[in-house]
Amino acid sequence: MRSVSKAAWSWAMYDWANSAYTTTVMAGFFPVFFKQFWAADLSANESTFWLGLANALSGLLIALLAPVLGAMADRGGLKKRMLLSFTTLGVLMTAALFLVDHGEWGWAVVIFSLGAIGFSGANVFYDALIVDVAQRSQLDRISSLGYALGYIGGGVLFAVNIAMTLHPEWFMLADKAEAVRWSFVSVAIWWGLFSLPLAYHVREADVEGGTHWHQAARDGFAQLGDTFRHLRSLRQVWLFLLAYFLYIDGVNTVARMAVDYGLALGFDASVLMTALLMTQFIAFPAALALGWLGERWSCKGVLLVCIGVYAMVCIWSSTMQDAGDFYWLAGSIGLVIGGIQALSRSMYARMIPEHQSAEFFGFFNMLGKFAAVVGPLLMGAVSMVSGSARFSILVIVILFAAGAALLYRVQVNDKP
Repeated sequence: MRSVSKAAWSWAMYDWANSAYTTTVMAGFFPVFFKQFWAADLSANESTFWLGLANALSGLLIALLAPVLGAMADRGGLKKRMLLSFTTLGVLMTAALFLVDHGEWGWAVVIFSLGAIGFSGANVFYDALIVDVAQRSQLDRISSLGYALGYIGGGVLFAVNIAMTLHPEWFMLADKAEAVRWSFVSVAIWWGLFSLPLAYHVREADVEGGTHWHQAARDGFAQLGDTFRHLRSLRQVWLFLLAYFLYIDGVNTVARMAVDYGLALGFDASVLMTALLMTQFIAFPAALALGWLGERWSCKGVLLVCIGVYAMVCIWSSTMQDAGDFYWLAGSIGLVIGGIQALSRSMYARMIPEHQSAEFFGFFNMLGKFAAVVGPLLMGAVSMVSGSARFSILVIVILFAAGAALLYRVQVNDKP
């Protein structure tokens, strides 16, 4: 990694910063705390429905806004400013979870949804900034570096947060509930602090025409229609986006609903937290290895393998019986989760016009967020109607299969 610039390292460190939200809040403590503390009076299926709805609504809003915001950022040179604005929203809302009392599940849903909007909105511009910090020949490597640092950084804080809940007395806390609430505060501090390298060291390319917000908004709306028509004419980009929409739906759903699924099957929360932590540390070297493999073999080929592993994990998870099975599944996901995300980003970055990266990544993230709307709702609805959490997970396999079939047809020059 000696050839990686200071700007690229600083960009990648943002993944270290915001991945604490993904692990401790989104995938880890929020689903458990929501079921057992804020929504303790609701049935398991009802709390699953409301958790899925919270994820879906936040995903829907940012999905609708992402292309317009991306167009504004490209026209005004505002990618970094908008990233930091959404980051501020996410940090404040994450800290605000500390204030939600027992039984106030409605407030928990609202605050969590706003935090998720901050997280997802910032990622639109974070992804787009990759073309400002990495040369074409480095896209796979730098994208994988970001995800690798994210998994190790999120894992480090998650390990501390787990220790806080298992031994609150070590941290001078009264009980497990207080430890979880302070864990949310620690995520907010971590996220804000480690965003500073990007704020200070990443510079986006100058844009002719100034950086006024109101002018950028007008120009962005005017440009959006032209870009959509341009996007439709880029057949391979459009085909990739359709494939991405399908398979990333499965990835997002597994990530957001895995803990809730495990709880529905009766596994102890400590088993689920340990499995998530294991996934983080496996994903760190695996993401780097898959990035290296993508550069030397085929980015698309590695993606197809990762999708296949995810589909098999979903089928396997519908039959698992004990904690050992859950650990094996977590390890399997750890091997591919970083690769499927990093190589999707770098493959797309290689296919789009660099001077419109935020706008095109707005469409990229829009489809990803719409997938996050469909997936959790499908899983929650199937669980509610059928009364079987095991049956609900099998729906996701269809999305992986369809996504892989479309991705196979995408033609792209993997080599720089």
